[in-house]
Amino acid sequence: MRALLLIALGSALGGVARNGLSAWVAHRAGDAFPWGTLAVNVLGSLVVGALAAVGDSPRWGLSAEARQFLMIGALGGFTTFSAFSLQTLRLVQDGDWARAAGNALLSVALGLAAAAAGYRLMRGLLD
Repeated sequence: MRALLLIALGSALGGVARNGLSAWVAHRAGDAFPWGTLAVNVLGSLVVGALAAVGDSPRWGLSAEARQFLMIGALGGFTTFSAFSLQTLRLVQDGDWARAAGNALLSVALGLAAAAAGYRLMRGLLD
């Protein structure tokens, strides 16, 4: 039961943070392209990479509770793969194949690069 509460609390906080960052980016960059969702997913990937490095570190590690709260809850609530999927689908439905492809390619490439960067950065700090 404790694990579910940690995940629920993290998810709530992550969701609020996602909404705030996504709206802030969209307000500044416009909404013709889902820049807010892209920013959230790349930042979430960077942070999950960093947390994975901490969790893999024999010196630091992460408790099961910290993983549940941070990685499953907060980052699960923060990242927006379902929003990414729906926005990309809407671009396809509108016939905007170039933006749909751009969103899919940028989200995957930048997300993977950010996760790797977060992992390498944190491993460098921990070692």
